[in-house]
Amino acid sequence: MHVKRALLYPEKYPTEESYPFNQELFRKTPSFDLSAPVTLLVGQNGTGKSTLLEAISHRCGIHIWRATDRTPLVANRYKQALYKFMRIEWVNGPVPGSFFASDMFRDFAQILDEWASTDPGILKYFGGGSLMTLSHGQSLMSYFRSRYRIKGLYLLDEPETALSPTSQIELVRLIREMSLAGHAQFIVATHSPILLACPEARILSFDSIPVSEVAYEETEHYKVYKAFMEDHDKYLGET
Repeated sequence: MHVKRALLYPEKYPTEESYPFNQELFRKTPSFDLSAPVTLLVGQNGTGKSTLLEAISHRCGIHIWRATDRTPLVANRYKQALYKFMRIEWVNGPVPGSFFASDMFRDFAQILDEWASTDPGILKYFGGGSLMTLSHGQSLMSYFRSRYRIKGLYLLDEPETALSPTSQIELVRLIREMSLAGHAQFIVATHSPILLACPEARILSFDSIPVSEVAYEETEHYKVYKAFMEDHDKYLGET
């Protein structure tokens, strides 16, 4: 384990009008307990999971690979400023790491190919071949298997997006194996009941204010999937 806690300072926020500083969750949750080898962030869309992950990444000095930002119709200069009002409590000082989001991964894979054109040896750190030659799901698993064997702090934003259920199970096994080895710590935002089932993981619910720990069987995602599997005709309007 590398990080114990992320602390916010709501009293120092520069505004109450713009996202994310206008969110009650970020005003009433002054700290997030990250002292487990695997912490899972769960909640409905728009509750702030991705925003917190990106803020932790910025505060920890972990680069987020993304293409050049496009100019939005309505600009928000505070959108990525949460990290400026955050402090990270480390266990034994900062460690390297990586931030993963499915929608940014293709940009990273293309950049990696460009690097490999002058330094082919770099590919050995990412599965041994070009990630661009694999399917999206295959390239993700190749990246995960290679990168997460290195000591570090790993932040993942909905990694299940392009993974089959079988690959999601494989990812859970990999996360558990690397966290139990003692050199890798994971913070994962997810909607997947498969990822949420990761043994020994701490689950933080963003559906409550302040954010609180919740048992796997008490997550909305588990309840909905379980009820659907038991009687899917009811949910699909069949009689």
